[in-house]
Amino acid sequence: MEPIRCGWCTSSDLYKKYHDEEWGVPVYDDPTLFEFLILETFQAGLSWITILNKRDNFRAAFDYFDYKKVAQYSEEKIEELMQNTGIIRNKLKIKAAVSNAQAFMKVQEEFGSFSDYIWKYANGKPIINNPKTSKEVPATTPLSDEISKDLKKRGFKFVGSTVIYAHMQATGMVNDHAEDCFIREGK
Repeated sequence: MEPIRCGWCTSSDLYKKYHDEEWGVPVYDDPTLFEFLILETFQAGLSWITILNKRDNFRAAFDYFDYKKVAQYSEEKIEELMQNTGIIRNKLKIKAAVSNAQAFMKVQEEFGSFSDYIWKYANGKPIINNPKTSKEVPATTPLSDEISKDLKKRGFKFVGSTVIYAHMQATGMVNDHAEDCFIREGK
């Protein structure tokens, strides 16, 4: 018998795997935080399943999300990425990945790690929400508004509040698993 999951993830096995193994699991390492930041920025305006279906292509195209390499991408590399049919070929988002990698490293310099910076907003531990269903989960919160505003001040692009809230969910800063989801704490 299939376990009960959050309603948004039941349409594909890939969604289920992502939900069961990653979504809402706290991430404290900078490389994974960077990967999710880039994936979420590419997701802006698209469905998350589109990104998940292309995730391996993104990893290969973006040097496995090595932010030090991405920060050095030249115009030639950007043009090469624009020809890659395995990823989302949006020039503004590709350029944002490069500038976000640069901004990411500046945050690391200032705070010691991006993890220390981003997790300070949640006092270092996940915010446990208690939605009865996935329909009760917001797209943004005052906290995602605050983080988005600060990231933009630091030069990040495509980091609106909706993108940031999705990043918070993906990296476990918030736990929005529905009340009846088998992953929910205590199940």
